Amino acid sequence: MAEYSINTSDIKQWSPRLRAGDRVLLSGTVYTSRDAAHKRIMALLDSGSPLPYDLDGAVIYYAGPTPTPPHLAIGSCGPTTSGRMDPFAPRMLDLGLGAMVGKGGRSPEVCEAIRRNRSVYLCAVGGTGALASQCITSCEVIAFEDLGCESVKRLTFDKFPLIVAIDCEGGTLFA
Repeated sequence: MAEYSINTSDIKQWSPRLRAGDRVLLSGTVYTSRDAAHKRIMALLDSGSPLPYDLDGAVIYYAGPTPTPPHLAIGSCGPTTSGRMDPFAPRMLDLGLGAMVGKGGRSPEVCEAIRRNRSVYLCAVGGTGALASQCITSCEVIAFEDLGCESVKRLTFDKFPLIVAIDCEGGTLFA
């Protein structure tokens, strides 16, 4: 297993090289999205309306950060269970999504979409949201503010520690 330092803007170039079990320190722009935001993004896609961010090459973090204390960039920001986004992930991957970050296994349909699109699924350690937040240097709500912690946020990661859980060759930590 290898360790890489990767910028999110390069995730599509890196995805074919990454293998399940590799460690990644991810830096750059990441968008939060959970169940409610995914439903709204699907509605926007269905209506042909613009999305809050460009899916092509984007990295989504399945997280709902806690409120931000005055002296920090973000509150606690750990991963949520990724399987809840499985109904939406294949479509988003087919539209160019570069990577997903969360925790837990994924459905066979998502695994096939990862393979088909040469993408990657990265896992963060659950239960360490306060520690993980130290690797996030900025947070801005960019869509669906009424959803509170489930709004879409643009984060900036700085060497956020992750592990490749499902790679584009079919490798998985969940077998």
